[in-house]
Amino acid sequence: MRHLLAVRSLTMLPVVTLGGDAVAHVKDTLLDAAAGHVTGFSVTGRGLLSGPVRQSLPWPAVHSLGPDAVMVRDERALLGLPLSAVRGDASRGRLLGARVVTEEGEPVGTVLDVLVEGGTSGRVAAFRLAARRELVRGSRHRRHRAYLPRAEALSVSGRTLVVPRHATAYVADDLTGFVSGAGARHERAGGVPS
Repeated sequence: MRHLLAVRSLTMLPVVTLGGDAVAHVKDTLLDAAAGHVTGFSVTGRGLLSGPVRQSLPWPAVHSLGPDAVMVRDERALLGLPLSAVRGDASRGRLLGARVVTEEGEPVGTVLDVLVEGGTSGRVAAFRLAARRELVRGSRHRRHRAYLPRAEALSVSGRTLVVPRHATAYVADDLTGFVSGAGARHERAGGVPS
């Protein structure tokens, strides 16, 4: 499995050209919730005097996504879009705070964060949840935090994420447990972990 990055941690990440110039900062990560991948970023200017930048960075223009920067070939990767269009895209892709329910309507929890694969993938890999107490066994400190694989999501409708009832069996209370469990499930299915 590739390096996983939390969407919340991407805010204010610098956008850097392959030449080493920092040209913007990430403001919002835009997601296609139904397809399960990053579609791009809305960006803001660098520095105190730069003012607001009305630009976005579409995913196809991203060279690579890492924990320290979003890499682009050059400044031309940034597209000038009206601010209303960027805000509209951000609201359509917003999963943070969405309710998670089973297909029978039973509450599972709330999405706290979205984990995406770094590098060139941009694929949504998992959701970090504030889960119901019954779903996560463990220490009192982490009892309500859990990870759910994105592959278990049936649909996203508005501010609700629907998962099958059996998906709760794949909930892990720490990221290490989630990653190792995802690798084991992938091997049992006949694949090789990527």
